[in-house]
Amino acid sequence: MKLIVDKENLIKGIQTVQNIISQRTNLPILSYVLVETRGSEIYLTTTDLDIGITHKVTAIIEEPGNVILPAKKFGDIIREFPEKTINIYTKKNNLTVIENQQCQFKLMGLPYEEFPKISKITNQEVIQLNQDELKEMLSLVSFAVSYDETRYILNGILCQINKGVIHLVATDGKRLAFYQKKLSQEINKSIEIIISIKTIQELNRNLTENGEVFLGVGNNQVLFDLGKTQIVSRLIEGEFPDYKQVIPPPAHSKIRIHRERFLLAIKRASLLATHDYQAIKLEVFKNKVVITKSTPNMGESYEELTCEYTGKDMVIGFNPVYLIDVLKTLKDEMVEFEVIDSEKPGVIRSDGYIYIILPMRLM
Repeated sequence: MKLIVDKENLIKGIQTVQNIISQRTNLPILSYVLVETRGSEIYLTTTDLDIGITHKVTAIIEEPGNVILPAKKFGDIIREFPEKTINIYTKKNNLTVIENQQCQFKLMGLPYEEFPKISKITNQEVIQLNQDELKEMLSLVSFAVSYDETRYILNGILCQINKGVIHLVATDGKRLAFYQKKLSQEINKSIEIIISIKTIQELNRNLTENGEVFLGVGNNQVLFDLGKTQIVSRLIEGEFPDYKQVIPPPAHSKIRIHRERFLLAIKRASLLATHDYQAIKLEVFKNKVVITKSTPNMGESYEELTCEYTGKDMVIGFNPVYLIDVLKTLKDEMVEFEVIDSEKPGVIRSDGYIYIILPMRLM
């Protein structure tokens, strides 16, 4: 292998694929990056056996070839290299030379055959989405995913596509986020998959405000093709809970309130929250909400906000983090927060979006 490549483009490529590498892996080969040449491009690939990510970089390929290199050392060397253009070539026993007129490094590589094979998805249904739309959809539900490994089926987002409509659902058992959107593309068959949160996080890092992403679903795998970057991931196997049974019909009793002011008031109240005393208290009246927090041996807070509300006066407690997560993600100026009584879930709805949060017992 022998090539000439732009330093900044190569750094970007290495940074893109490095994110999934764990420094605590029991398999040393998983800390390596596969460097391949195809046509006039270098393909950089890493994997943790559940996710594989590939990024292509334009280069001048003088001799095609493949090698695997320790990803962190390779990235550190390229990052600190002087000048903008770098020459890379391999010698006997995969010794890789990285140089220009001023500087030279030699890095021991391994035969590319030792790199884990990443399965290719064939016969998949390909769905085209705008990257900015997918990024927005994922942001509205991903924060509700469970990180409890004993509830593995909830460690991802349910994605359903049927009759040209996409549904995304995430829950941790105490809250649920649901979003649906009509697709511009007609889909010939129904799709129902659970995508791991690690894959979602990696996808979010690479989605931009422009361009398309092509989603392909194969046998227990999903592919996200963003053009220069491809992410292939195993799916979570199992049956997602029936979320439709959890979504209540719209309620007439709603708090209509300024989203940003509500968010900031909850943030202030949460300053006194502790692990043992998490809940903040909302006292709801006709034209105002009183947000209070009292923590033994620490202190208390009190704040009033104006709102529109036509239901009965009530007192209800919530985990402030669960309210902050949704309020900072939504873009609406005003939100409608449905509350029925102190033991029923609170619900926020907004143009295809539903967020359900269980109340907390007030001490």
